[in-house]
Amino acid sequence: MLLPKGGITWKSARAQLPRTRAIWIFLTRTRVLLSIAVAGIILLLWRGIRSSASEMQSFYCWGPSKPPMDMTLNEQQAWNAHLQTPVIFNHHAPITINESSITHVNLNGIKSTRQAIDNNERVLLLTPLKDAAPYLSKYFELIAELTYPHRLIDLAFLVGDSTDDTLGVLGMELDRIQKRPDNIPFNSVTIVEKNFGNPVSQSVEDRHSFEAQGPRRKAMGRARNYLLSAALKPEHSWVYWRDVDIVDSPKRILEDFIAHDRDILVPNIWFHRYEGTGDNKYDIEGRFDYNSWIESEKGLKLASKLDKNIILAEGYKQYDTGRTYMARMGDWRNDPDEEIELDGIGGVNILVKADVHRSGINFPCYAFENQAETEGFAKMAKRAGYEVIGLPNYVVWHIDTEEKPGNA
Repeated sequence: MLLPKGGITWKSARAQLPRTRAIWIFLTRTRVLLSIAVAGIILLLWRGIRSSASEMQSFYCWGPSKPPMDMTLNEQQAWNAHLQTPVIFNHHAPITINESSITHVNLNGIKSTRQAIDNNERVLLLTPLKDAAPYLSKYFELIAELTYPHRLIDLAFLVGDSTDDTLGVLGMELDRIQKRPDNIPFNSVTIVEKNFGNPVSQSVEDRHSFEAQGPRRKAMGRARNYLLSAALKPEHSWVYWRDVDIVDSPKRILEDFIAHDRDILVPNIWFHRYEGTGDNKYDIEGRFDYNSWIESEKGLKLASKLDKNIILAEGYKQYDTGRTYMARMGDWRNDPDEEIELDGIGGVNILVKADVHRSGINFPCYAFENQAETEGFAKMAKRAGYEVIGLPNYVVWHIDTEEKPGNA
């Protein structure tokens, strides 16, 4: 084999190698690899510098190069002239409050509607008590028969100025009824004790005498307000006032009343009086509650001449108001849903939308437009624009108090 003159050189050797082999040898040379590495580092640094500059430019666009306090008025004007500041409206981060002493009450969802049962609307049943021990057994017999779901009814009582065993009998009756295993027990029970120093006894002569009406109505107004303020809770949609001495009432009375969807609703109050003996015994259907009435011109003129602190009491000859009494209207045999508008109401049986009470309409324990307690409540509600409705043919039967005729 003949060697080229002058020996073997790089060029001669490369000329003898395949092209791909020659390229690989070139690329793997140290100087070439070092050059590629340096070029790659420079490229990466360049891209990083460009990216940072872009981000800095974006950040810079959100505000001027110096704080507003250091800018002159001309600089501020120049800056604001060519930039649009982004504005985010109503961007609120949620606030979490874990302090146990802070309570949130939302009354927006509390409604009083005709669909009370379907909407699980709660009813607060309120009864003020004084020397009521003899009536409590019948009272609980009747409310146990109420067909409105008892899980939606809360009971509350105020016991005040009693000289008999009202509190003891009440406790035993409640303990008995709340321990029943059926659907009779109510959602909750509250008992409030408060004495008002009311000197009027519960005897018919004292309780219904004309002289007792002013002090008695004022004391009753205070008792109702204390009971209401202690028992009304945010979850209540309806307030049902029911006296303890009712002897008969429809089992569906709450559903019947709620179906009318009125702010304030009262039935007619009558009583049974049985006279005669043996086969000659007969029932006299007496008209009881003369506190539910329609105002008259005569009554308005009388009130305009009286001192504002005098309380008018209905059914007494001392003050002839000429008002129309619901007790003298209607008949339980007629349409029970017939309505009339009233200006005064009695307290034996009242259904009130809870928001009426929440709005500040309570039972004045003072002369309000010459009325107090329930009649003052009706006057106050009418003044505030609420409906006061009576059902002359829907009768609830009160105990016969054996009052003598002549007062009404």
